Amino acid sequence: MDLPTLWFCVITLFWLGYLFLEGFDFGVGMLLPVLGRDDTERRVMINTIGPVWDGNEVWLIVAVGATFAAFPAWYAGLFSAAYLPVLVLLLALIGRGVAFEYRGKVDSARWRANWDRVIVLGSWLPPLAVGLVLATTVFGLPIDADGDRVGSALAAVRWETVLGGVAIAAFSLVHGAAFLALKTDGDVRHRARAFALRFTPLALAPLVGLLLLVQWRDGLTWTLVPLLLVPIAGAVAVARLLAGREGQAFAALGTVIAAAVVALFGALYPEVLPSTLDAANSLTVADTASSPYTLRVMSWVSLFGAPAVLVYQGWTYWVFRKRIGTHHIPKVHTPT
Repeated sequence: MDLPTLWFCVITLFWLGYLFLEGFDFGVGMLLPVLGRDDTERRVMINTIGPVWDGNEVWLIVAVGATFAAFPAWYAGLFSAAYLPVLVLLLALIGRGVAFEYRGKVDSARWRANWDRVIVLGSWLPPLAVGLVLATTVFGLPIDADGDRVGSALAAVRWETVLGGVAIAAFSLVHGAAFLALKTDGDVRHRARAFALRFTPLALAPLVGLLLLVQWRDGLTWTLVPLLLVPIAGAVAVARLLAGREGQAFAALGTVIAAAVVALFGALYPEVLPSTLDAANSLTVADTASSPYTLRVMSWVSLFGAPAVLVYQGWTYWVFRKRIGTHHIPKVHTPT
């Protein structure tokens, strides 16, 4: 395998990690007013992701940064066309992070309710934006012979890319419910499990529709395998929830998003940004890759850095692996 192809696979892995890890904590934020009946239950929900949400966001930084370093023309072509969704994504992530830190600073129900709204909004917008951006890189843009985008700043917003945004947001919703069923105890756990059981088939429908559309337009014979794995793993998740095995259900939903990412990027390769005007104008892995020296340096750095990051993040999840219930939540304490 040559270095450009290797780094295409690595970037695919980074996006997979981001959608799997950040997906469930977005889902927790989306469900805050749905499953949390009072402030204590909402604090339980927030505490399930409190030690890990900021670490999960690192995967987005690494995915975008690796794209910039390994495939600068891909980065420029995609994000210059999707800068409005990316701006919304960044503002939502900033607001969400601030809300997590500030909601407990004042002992006021109105204060906490306002910040909870920011958390909910900041949890819905990013997966919609990420899904739109990923669908854009799969379905392409109107790129001319000079590699420039033709059209307005909203060229990336089309019905098929909007479907991508809805697919990722809907998956995150039930992924978060499964995570809450795994990580909480008491009423929140039962509500989360019931929500995941009821809505998982409906929430996975846009994702299956997106993959079918990609397969019909650009799919290969082998990409049928991960496509078929998505509904199968979704059915396994529902069956495991019915059996009360939340951990296995959560793993099955992880298989859903892993198979979806493999199907999407598998259908995209060897292109990285198709042209909707003329296939000859499409950006490919070979055309957009950095120099061999740059890719070699990146490979050596990743060889030593990536295992350290994975070990640290895995250790964090292991330390905070136990369930959380309302009896673990102390009384509100605010600074004087």
